[in-house]
Amino acid sequence: MAKLSTNEIIDAISEMTILEVKELVDAMKEKFGVDPSAVAVAAAPAAGAEAEGSSSKTVVLKDAGASKIAVIKIVREITGLGLVEAKALADNGGNVKENVAAEEAEQIKAQLEEAGATVELA
Repeated sequence: MAKLSTNEIIDAISEMTILEVKELVDAMKEKFGVDPSAVAVAAAPAAGAEAEGSSSKTVVLKDAGASKIAVIKIVREITGLGLVEAKALADNGGNVKENVAAEEAEQIKAQLEEAGATVELA
């Protein structure tokens, strides 16, 4: 069996339906005994904290505003979350991105505010 590159795997996953992706995640949990989403979430803040040190910020979405669909699209673009997760974040608010450089946090805040969201940096 030929070894697939990371890009080939990503391309294959991007062509799957949500149900197929869920089945893939479940199969990975069973095969490897690890929840891949938990690993990705745990690894991202740690990497950001090492790179940025004390100048890191957390972008907090307080309210999506009237243009919720535009905010959901931006949240998905920034975080890589799925549609359901991004919608939940837009509906309930919360941390969009943690431990990012102050400059990047300001850019994310500007993007979200341009779409009509209320955003805070912590």
